[in-house]
Amino acid sequence: MANPVPLLLVALAVLLGGCDKPKQQLNLFIWSEYIDPQIIADFERQFDCKVMVDLYEDSDSMVAKFTAGGASIYDLVVPSNLTLPILVQRGLLAPLRPENIPNLKNLDPRFASPSFNPGNEYGAPYQWGTTGIYFRQVKDQSLEETWGLLFDPKKQAGPFLLINDARHCICAALKYKGFSLNSTDTNELAEIRDLLIESKGRSLGFEGTVPGKNRVLARGARMAMVVNGDAARGITEDPDTHYVVPREGSEIFLDNLSVAAQAPHRDLAEKFINYILDPKVGARLSNFNQFGTPNRAALEFIPPADLKNPAIYPPPEIMSRLEYATDLGEKTRLYDELWTQIKAK
Repeated sequence: MANPVPLLLVALAVLLGGCDKPKQQLNLFIWSEYIDPQIIADFERQFDCKVMVDLYEDSDSMVAKFTAGGASIYDLVVPSNLTLPILVQRGLLAPLRPENIPNLKNLDPRFASPSFNPGNEYGAPYQWGTTGIYFRQVKDQSLEETWGLLFDPKKQAGPFLLINDARHCICAALKYKGFSLNSTDTNELAEIRDLLIESKGRSLGFEGTVPGKNRVLARGARMAMVVNGDAARGITEDPDTHYVVPREGSEIFLDNLSVAAQAPHRDLAEKFINYILDPKVGARLSNFNQFGTPNRAALEFIPPADLKNPAIYPPPEIMSRLEYATDLGEKTRLYDELWTQIKAK
């Protein structure tokens, strides 16, 4: 009679040999509600991998978590024009390898080599947008398109929320006062501090842009300071809500897909970037997010109604009043101190 042990070992070897190898896993760190889940599902199927998504609601918490070890946990992060230079200075991002991302050629020239990321060395443009006011329209009551709706008690038209993001919030106040949103003038910043402390006292507090939008939809607030894509999605849900870039001007931002310095799956991360920059995928992304696409080749797949929607693609007269927030280096501490004082009061 044959020894049953070798036969069992052979059978086990056959079974193990037939098992699928563990799938590669891509770890994505991104703003909430900022990517179509179907895009992730399609990428997983095409590249036989698993995408794990971790979310954040504000830039400060993203930078803090990424600095505290995130650069070795995550493969991809989505920093803005403001936070990307900070991550680069801290050695937390890996330069892109253009040979692995041929779809970089699809970028709109306006976004192909921004001053904060020359040659897109440390990130590929993902989406762009603006900061403004999302509000509920009341019958027979028109609202002025001004930051004064939040910053002037005489113009306040109902309960409102300020955005829980230091630079977004401070930038809005700077624009309202006619200052550069990159001001480092201590007298101007002191004026902004007092303005925001007063406004905070009249407000419902601070919220992230997605929760702020949701509070307006739920009628828990009349107005909220949000980014435009969240507002555009809110308007789709409730046409009695609207979004404006105030007449004083505002911030334009450009978010980027960046690879972590110690990304466990760098090759797969660059495949994901290239996938997002495919024209049809890029269009699907913006059609879902309702933000502007920096992918020129994707524009032909964007619905004409979205291209004409000023909440998503502002007309030239609004674009002329927009300004990028820039990394201020050592003087960033002025804003950190300002935000601490505002939150403490």
